[in-house]
Amino acid sequence: MTVIVGYLPNKLGRAALQQAIAEAVLRGAPLKVLNVSRPGAYVDASTADAQELGRLIAELSPGGLVHEFEQVAEDDVAEAVLAAAEAAAASLIVIGLRRRSPVGKLIMGSSAQRILLEADCPVLAVKEPQA
Repeated sequence: MTVIVGYLPNKLGRAALQQAIAEAVLRGAPLKVLNVSRPGAYVDASTADAQELGRLIAELSPGGLVHEFEQVAEDDVAEAVLAAAEAAAASLIVIGLRRRSPVGKLIMGSSAQRILLEADCPVLAVKEPQA
């Protein structure tokens, strides 16, 4: 049973990754790092570039943790994470959760909320690190 982490190349994404690594080690499970970006976007801050991928590989490889990294082009982040979790028969999904105003949640929707409510396995939400 795999641990899936929704990864973004930022402070929140790194916090979610660290927690996902700890959970995968604790469970003796493989880790799948999923980076979702918008299809056709010229520049997308959610896309992990080659330098970031190198850092991820360097971080994950030494410990002997079985891991996989996948970049997915999908408009619906929640759908991509839920589909990956279903395909891998995930035992846990780890996601980052950032603070947003009530109006921001109403206008933008919430991928995290959909994942929390629709996932067939437990979901661990990691809060944005302070400072």
